[in-house]
Amino acid sequence: MSENTSDKSPHNAPWVNEKVGGWKTKSTRIAYENPWISVSHNEVITPTGTDGIYGVVHFKNIAIGVVPIDSDGNTWLVKQSRYSLNQYTWEIPEGGCPQGESPLAAAKRELEEEVGMQARDWQELMTMHLSNSVTDEYCVVFVARDLFAGQQQLEATEDIECKKVPLQTAIDMVKRGEITDAISVAALLRLALE
Repeated sequence: MSENTSDKSPHNAPWVNEKVGGWKTKSTRIAYENPWISVSHNEVITPTGTDGIYGVVHFKNIAIGVVPIDSDGNTWLVKQSRYSLNQYTWEIPEGGCPQGESPLAAAKRELEEEVGMQARDWQELMTMHLSNSVTDEYCVVFVARDLFAGQQQLEATEDIECKKVPLQTAIDMVKRGEITDAISVAALLRLALE
């Protein structure tokens, strides 16, 4: 997957891929790939005109978050082990939306899979980029209301414990640093502003 890497006049070469902000991509190669991500190594020209490198992690799925809220103002949090951190984290229900699935359909699926709940009322709360200095990961967060029982269906990689708490308690957990997951922090603080 490499582009032309000729060393003839690299700063003015017609094969240089122009990017926003004055960045230019001279060449790209995939350094690593699995079913969920790919990591590219890019030879670049920086906005100031110097040669450089840039590594980008491309996420193949859209990240999805759901804040379920019942008629009494309670929400559900999910505790699970996170391999990359080597610790347990409390989060809102989250998952991935593969190509060909709508973010709303993925949100409905994730809520039922992780918490065993379904909802009749869905509202998109926000979209966000999660770590835009090194990844292109994009997230859509929904609020689910008018909840009713579904069937929890955990995946083989999920060791989930669910906890029902007042929404304000979840917001307070963010304020105390007990919830550190970026999607959860953003979604709960956004709701705190409303």
